[in-house]
Amino acid sequence: MSTTPNLKIENLHATIEEKEILKGVNLEVKGGEIHAIMGPNGTGKSTLASALMGHPKYEITSGTVSLDGEDVLEMEVDERARKGLFLAMQYPSEVSGVTNSDFLRSAINAKREEGDEISIMKFIKKLDKTMESLNMDESFASRYLNEGFSGGEKKRNEIMQMMMLDPRIAVLDEIDSGLDIDALKVVADGVNAMRKPELGVLIITHYQRLLNYIKPDFVHVMMQGRIVRSGGPELAEKLEAEGYDWIKEELGIEDETVGQQA
Repeated sequence: MSTTPNLKIENLHATIEEKEILKGVNLEVKGGEIHAIMGPNGTGKSTLASALMGHPKYEITSGTVSLDGEDVLEMEVDERARKGLFLAMQYPSEVSGVTNSDFLRSAINAKREEGDEISIMKFIKKLDKTMESLNMDESFASRYLNEGFSGGEKKRNEIMQMMMLDPRIAVLDEIDSGLDIDALKVVADGVNAMRKPELGVLIITHYQRLLNYIKPDFVHVMMQGRIVRSGGPELAEKLEAEGYDWIKEELGIEDETVGQQA
């Protein structure tokens, strides 16, 4: 396996209930890079995240996705995770009866060879350090996975999972939605602490405010199921100031709606 991760998406098309949502997405994310995808509601941003992770609701009709040269679309969901693909979900599920610590230790060991499981002491030390960095109470470790968590607690929990699992490519689907400014700063600090050559990050967001705390290397605009503009952090600032109408005018887009599922 190469030291520097590489996620390559080429001409990706995907449908849901026979309605095409992704219409030719091209994107490459390398280790050490942070990419942000922005765009109006219903343009396919969250569909892209779900499709990358293998959500059964979405059917890939054409195109390719590779992680470190391997065909992602041929992998089952668990195999994608073991290879180092991580998704911080927009709406994390609640799992009763499974504690955070049990879930995380099982997930870590699923990525390791049999006989090389993480020791209890090493796991607890890493978990305690991670929770402390995210200002999470130690009781989170023994709480059932996301059960009774507030929106902000769920998002913080997703970042804790990312930090514990140490993926190669992390896709963060609207981790800023529903967060107050203090929680946003904590989540951003967690992502920034993970920044390194061995991790590539793809952030999906509606708002430029998250990018005030996590400075992306690249910003992409998604409309009509594809990426229509790319640039640096200054592109996000222009979108915040001027909105998306100038792009729509340039492209001759009258109405940007591909469905609320996207």
